[in-house]
Amino acid sequence: MRYLVLTIWSVFLLGAAATEPPKATTTYSIPVDKIDLQKLYYGNAGGFTKPGNVDYEAIIKATPEYDEVKKKKVEVGTGKYWILLSQASDRAVRAISEVGQETGYDLVAAQGYLGSLEPPIPADDITQLVLAKLTGKDTNNNNNNKKK
Repeated sequence: MRYLVLTIWSVFLLGAAATEPPKATTTYSIPVDKIDLQKLYYGNAGGFTKPGNVDYEAIIKATPEYDEVKKKKVEVGTGKYWILLSQASDRAVRAISEVGQETGYDLVAAQGYLGSLEPPIPADDITQLVLAKLTGKDTNNNNNNKKK
């Protein structure tokens, strides 16, 4: 009888374990000698679980500062040019950080950087989310949730 109860109990436990797969979370890290701070915009390269990447140039080009450079034909290399590009960069990195915080992406890097590492680290392209943040457009059509 004891053997029968143990067998039934074992089968039950195995069945329960099979119906609920464990929630696996892969933790990634970038080797210290491969960290390029110029290509990391948000997060900690020493440990992350949800990486994203962005087309930084596209984000810079979507800033009002970059528009001003183009509209006013600010000459490349002038003080005004570098000030505007610095402001555009600050705005872009702020938007990237905000999107990372709001969406749970715990590391955001330049497009192609994580994939070039050995072994490559898979990452979602979140450029459109950042562009929507910059332009104030809601990509999820959640405008209905705003108070009137």
